[in-house]
Amino acid sequence: MTSQDMRSAPATSAAGAGTSPPRPDRADEREKRRAARRSKWYQRDAKWGPYAFISPFFLFFAAFGLFPLLYTGWASLHRVSLHSPTEMEWVGLHNFTRLLQDEYFWNSLSNTFVIGIISTVPQLLMALGLAHLLNYKLRGSMFFRVAMLTPYATSVAAATLVFAMLYGRDFGMINWGLGLFGIDNIDWEGGSWTSQFAVATIVIWRWTGYNTLIYLAAMQSVPNDLYESAALDGASRWQQFIHVTVPSLRPTILFTVVISTIGSTQLFGEPLLFGGSPSGGASNQYQTLGLYLYEQGWTNFHLGRASAIAWMMFLLLIVIGLVYFLVAKRLQKSH
Repeated sequence: MTSQDMRSAPATSAAGAGTSPPRPDRADEREKRRAARRSKWYQRDAKWGPYAFISPFFLFFAAFGLFPLLYTGWASLHRVSLHSPTEMEWVGLHNFTRLLQDEYFWNSLSNTFVIGIISTVPQLLMALGLAHLLNYKLRGSMFFRVAMLTPYATSVAAATLVFAMLYGRDFGMINWGLGLFGIDNIDWEGGSWTSQFAVATIVIWRWTGYNTLIYLAAMQSVPNDLYESAALDGASRWQQFIHVTVPSLRPTILFTVVISTIGSTQLFGEPLLFGGSPSGGASNQYQTLGLYLYEQGWTNFHLGRASAIAWMMFLLLIVIGLVYFLVAKRLQKSH
């Protein structure tokens, strides 16, 4: 090597040292740190993401469901007026013991039970029969299925006002039709059984189609092999319905019974708009628990008593739910 080459070599190496690329181990460390941060964010997202998505439901439930429930429970232990809801006087269980001695409470409970029975039983039987008919291949079956939901989509106020006119004593269409057969005009609202029957028909009209579609969806999930086996054994259509369809629909039937019972216990809009008064007629002949609660709280301004009625309804629904739960377990064991 010449002396000139020896002099130029250090210069070249010095120039290259200033622009040398970063060491591979440092780049790997930075990449590992980025991957670790991404992994932590992913773990947090996977852990807390589902809770974030469902949190709006719990927030709304706490604001509009849990808080009113706890507040009415606290108010039921006080004497409270709607004029001054912040002024509470502790009375303990006095509001509850008073309800147990109140004949109007027992009257409203009896009316709720009667209206619930005469509306729920025919409603579910009709829904089961209609679903069985719609389960067959019919022309325009989609039209009939949509038509079944029309009463359910109708406003409670509109439906009840129409039925109130139909049941009118002097100019109602139902009395006009009965008059063609020589039957005198019936005061549907003034009578006890007649008013309860009229309110029940409104409930039947609104909810039959809804339950029909629930039964229809359950019927379409029944295997066709069961019907084919029953037909080979010589079973008629009616026998197939009794021995194949109905047993297969036991869970669905129990579900609709529970939902209808809860709905009838909370019945409010139909009887209120039918008579236009929370008293449920001149002699409280169709006053339900919902109407009695409304009358105590918003007509008589006894907020504590109304809260006690609300909690009695809540406890009643819990008892009904437990009874149906035991029935469901018994059916499962027998099945």
